[in-house]
Amino acid sequence: MGWLRAFLDAGTRGRPEGPSEPESSAPECMSLLELARLLAGREYSERVASAYVEVVTFASADEIVAMLEVTLEEDWMGLPVWARNLAFRLACLQRPEDVELLRVAATDLHSFGPDWDAIAAEMRRRADRLDAPREGHPS
Repeated sequence: MGWLRAFLDAGTRGRPEGPSEPESSAPECMSLLELARLLAGREYSERVASAYVEVVTFASADEIVAMLEVTLEEDWMGLPVWARNLAFRLACLQRPEDVELLRVAATDLHSFGPDWDAIAAEMRRRADRLDAPREGHPS
């Protein structure tokens, strides 16, 4: 994450310095889970949201799914809808044939419809198509 810190620092050169924050609490240096918890809590800010987008964009599907499992278990409604939609979308793009992930993402998306109901239904159909060959062959 050192490259991210350098990138973000480069964007702030020449700006007036305000009160400095301790390095350990700078959103740019936090894990995806830490950022998601901030978004779900009272610490939500543009800076936290920006850092979340940056980190989730380059996170692995495993890291994203783990973050979603923890944050949704801690407070199902805590994580903003845009943040969970983005996380599920990026995880599904990395694991396009993960039937379980597709179904969980579709269920979550359907929970915040009706705008996304058609997308959620298509995700379920895709999961069913992927699962169909396995149903005839016991493992």
